[in-house]
Amino acid sequence: MRVRITFSKSGPLRYIGHLDLYALWERAARRAGLPLAYTQAFHPQPKLYFAAPLPLGFSSRAEVVDMRLQEDDTDISSLPERLKAVMPSGIEILSAEGVDESAPALQTQIIAAEYEVSIKKGWELAEIQPGITKLMSSAELPRTRRDKQYDMRPLIDELTAIIRPSKEQESEVKIFMRLSARESATGRPEEVLDALGVPLEAAHIERTRLIFRE
Repeated sequence: MRVRITFSKSGPLRYIGHLDLYALWERAARRAGLPLAYTQAFHPQPKLYFAAPLPLGFSSRAEVVDMRLQEDDTDISSLPERLKAVMPSGIEILSAEGVDESAPALQTQIIAAEYEVSIKKGWELAEIQPGITKLMSSAELPRTRRDKQYDMRPLIDELTAIIRPSKEQESEVKIFMRLSARESATGRPEEVLDALGVPLEAAHIERTRLIFRE
């Protein structure tokens, strides 16, 4: 049985890496009594497949994982509550649904991701907007990643900024991005911020949506 689970990741758990998140999910599934399926390798691994690794320090409202279970009669409607009872603070189970076993691998179906970036106090919209205008009007944006040249411009589908009241009732700058995911390259919000001249330490990045093929 193949189950697709959507969850959020926030708080201190923003700082655990992908491998630790994988282990966290395996441990939670065991504690919830779920019949996880394992690979037949020399060192069997649970069949857990995340849509896209979330960079360290990012939070998310829209992470997705496919979980394979050994039993086909598991009550999927009970999964959110069973997992919620054993998950640490910072992981919230949003939904669970069955997926056709013959459906393509989750990781191959992502075409884009959306992000909301909160800029720390001290930055004004007037400082950021000209960079967004220039970036979006550029024909190309040559960048270097891991010593390889690539053009970042085709990876930026949308990029806007607004002023929005924060929880402290003070206004802050919010940047919204929709970045493309391709076989050759994937748009990364920290690289967009760098192109805008906004240091990573001045921003809180949250992934708000993963967009899949129809």
